[in-house]
Amino acid sequence: MFAHRFNSKVSDYSLAIQIKVRYIEHLHLCIVVNIMPVVHQTVDTLSDPSTFPKRRRETAVLMVEPDHYDVLYEINPHMVGNIGSVNTLVAKTQWQTLQGVYESLGYSVYIIEAAPDLPDMVFAANQTFPFIDEHGKARVILSKMASEHRQPEVPHFAKWYARNGFDVIHHTDPPIEFEGMGDAIWHPRRRLLYIGYGYRTRLGALQRAANCIQCDVIGLELINPHFYHLDTALSVIDETTALYVPDAFTSTGESILQAMFERLIAVPITEAKQGFVTNGHSPNGTHFIVHKGNPVTLSRLQKIGIQVIEVDTSEFLKSGGSVFCMKMMLP
Repeated sequence: MFAHRFNSKVSDYSLAIQIKVRYIEHLHLCIVVNIMPVVHQTVDTLSDPSTFPKRRRETAVLMVEPDHYDVLYEINPHMVGNIGSVNTLVAKTQWQTLQGVYESLGYSVYIIEAAPDLPDMVFAANQTFPFIDEHGKARVILSKMASEHRQPEVPHFAKWYARNGFDVIHHTDPPIEFEGMGDAIWHPRRRLLYIGYGYRTRLGALQRAANCIQCDVIGLELINPHFYHLDTALSVIDETTALYVPDAFTSTGESILQAMFERLIAVPITEAKQGFVTNGHSPNGTHFIVHKGNPVTLSRLQKIGIQVIEVDTSEFLKSGGSVFCMKMMLP
């Protein structure tokens, strides 16, 4: 398996212009000239989601054993006051329950062994972004983690993907913060990405991701530190339905979401901040796996026919993560 690198420098993230995207493959330099996919940051440039190319659903789940999970530092507001408070036995049981839920829905669950001294490695959504390219090849972008505490997690994921047949893509010239599926969320069934930026992922990463994946990206600025990843503020259910936290987005971002989802459900701030309801996950458009409680939001989902599966992720909330954070969906 060879590692591929991509590099694109652009100054205007809203215009579709001709660019050169460079890849290093088998030590040969290949220059590919394409029309640059658009990074949308206003409602004016958007099209109906149904006009974007179709994308098949993910087929499997990747998780990391919680054996070394703990709260050992503070890099988000949820961690404050929780250092050393994790009950590791309870956390293991909660993690196994979540694994079992995905298996019960028909997904194969692949496991990466936990590494000592990397307590947040269990949040497997952040270190990578796997995808199928336009030629049907499985590829994965490795994250540039914003916190130095988490940067050593990435090589463990790179090894797993390489062993399992993925082309591995590294940021370069210069590296720029991008935290994988923590901030990059597909529109269900479409080759269209929402990417949050501001706290962990930087704005400059959006065009690089669009170029590499060869799909349009919708940029959503995050403005509330409690919702530091997009996956804590937005939970997509199906092609027309999503949950979101109004306080997490600018007015422009909220307008974009209203334009893209016919049924956009605003959740109570308490259920988002304390119950992590917007860190729930719908893997198939019919089921919604979420931390237990959150009665207002769950009632609204049940009324529109979504089958809610409640799990206990209370030990993981201490570090600022729940269901969506704890897994990676594999194409």
